[in-house]
This record gives sequence, C-alpha cells and structure tokens, in this order.
Amino acid sequence: MDRWSAMQSFVRVVESGSFVAAADRVGTSTSSLSRQIADLEHHLGARLLNRTTRKLSLTESGQAFYERSVALLSDLAEAESIVGQSAVAPRGTLRLTCSHNIAEKRVAPAIAAFVERHPDVKFDVVVADRMIDLIDEGFDLAIRVGQVGSDRLVARRLGSMQLIACAAPAYLQRRGSPASPADLAAHNVLTYAYASAPRSLRLTDPSGQHHEVRVTGSLHANSGDTLTAAAIAGLGIVCEPDFLVGDAIAAGRLVRVLPGFEAMRGDIWAVYPSHRHLSLKVRLFVDHVKEWFGGANQTK
Repeated sequence: MDRWSAMQSFVRVVESGSFVAAADRVGTSTSSLSRQIADLEHHLGARLLNRTTRKLSLTESGQAFYERSVALLSDLAEAESIVGQSAVAPRGTLRLTCSHNIAEKRVAPAIAAFVERHPDVKFDVVVADRMIDLIDEGFDLAIRVGQVGSDRLVARRLGSMQLIACAAPAYLQRRGSPASPADLAAHNVLTYAYASAPRSLRLTDPSGQHHEVRVTGSLHANSGDTLTAAAIAGLGIVCEPDFLVGDAIAAGRLVRVLPGFEAMRGDIWAVYPSHRHLSLKVRLFVDHVKEWFGGANQTK
C-alpha cells in the first residue's frame, strides 16, 4: 500500500464529504477509493470513518489522523516546492501560538501584511497565555515575550517593547506615589508570570544607573490584559508594554509612576523546534515579523 497516496485519498474523502464526490474529484471509481481507505484502516488497526447511508463522519482516531495528515501533506508539498522552481512561493498552513499580550496589537497586523504578500499561506493561530509545548502540540512557531522555553527550541530575537510602570489615580491617592525605585518594595505590584524575572522590577535612572527591586503583590498572572484591567480597577502598580497601557494612560485611567525612570525593555522572540527543518513559509514569516517589529538580529 502506498501510504502517501492513501493519506491523500483519505483527506480528499473527508474534505469532499463523501466517497462519490472525492472519486469525481480525482477521477477514480468509488469502489477503488473505498478499498484504499479500508486498506489504510486495516494498516492502522483503527476505524477512521463512520459510514452510514446518509453521511460520513470522522471517528476520534480519524479526526486525529486527519489533522496530522493535512499537516504532513502540507509539509511534503512544501518540501517539493523548496527543491523545485516554486521555492519562492511559500504555501500551506502555518501553526502559530502567541500570548494575548501581543496577539491583537502586534501579531495580527503582521499576519495581515504577510498574507497580502504571500496569499497561498494560511495561518492556524492559537492565542494562549500559557507556555505551549510546540513539539508535542504540533506547532511550527511561537512568538513569545520574556521566557522562551526549553533547550529543545531555537529562539530568534525579533525586537523589544518599552515597558511602563503605572497605576490608577485611585490607587496612588490611597497608597501614595513611589518617589524612588526602592519605594516599590512597599507597594502592591502586580506581576507577569512569563517575564524573565517576574518578581523584580528593573529601572534605569536619568544618569544611566540601573536599579533592581524585589516586589510583591496580590496578583500574579499569565495575562498582561488581566494585570492591566486590575491596575485600572485600582488594585496596584503594573509594569506593562506601552501598547497595552498606552490608551489607558492617555485617557487618565492610569498614571505613570516614577516618570523620571525608564523600565527595562521586554524582548520579543520567535521560537521554533530545534530538530525540525525550518520550512520556507516559517522562515519567511520570521523574517517578515522581525522587520515588522523593527528588532535587531539576535539568536539565543
């Protein structure tokens, strides 16, 4: 049995919704296609399709096999294109994950610009405020802020973002405004779980001297949006990216604290599995996002 051919036939049957439609699509007989799928199920030792007189549906095993088959066939097509003349035209689906912190304001506009340039590339994006295992969960790429993950991953620096320490006027009226970085130790500081040093704030004074302060607070979260909302509600001080807190500062819902000091910048990384050949679509997208973010070239 030609497993690649059987896999292609299985995907066509699923996407066509019936053996008859799939057979018409590829120019073969329904009986031949049905026999090919039956041989595939026998080889795998699992039923992939529920067959009734009215419709086909995927079994649980069939759903898992379908998802991986689509990814593998896409990779195969791209591998052939890299060798052939069409290497300059990336295609297929790019599975990407990123946090809510950067999805809306940074990643989504970059994707839109990339697809306009490369219309044959599709994106499957999972926005999650957790450290997804790229290898186990089948992702091509992650865009992360701060921590990049395990040694099984390659990380390329895309750029940085300015962090701003701020709090709601009601909080500062209640607790007072810190006059120096050391004063932050006595405040309720809301911390981001995936920061490179989540329990510390690092600030630079006008003379260029660096100050690092250990902080504590009543909220430690893996979502910058959650921390920002809590700060606006008056819970405490946050140190978040300018694109998350800028609108609230402009509207007066948040106020900068220690305005004479500059918070450290947060690095943004493209992260991908170290053992995997970097496909054309991923390589081009990483280059595109790096240019989009305006970062310096740096690999970790």
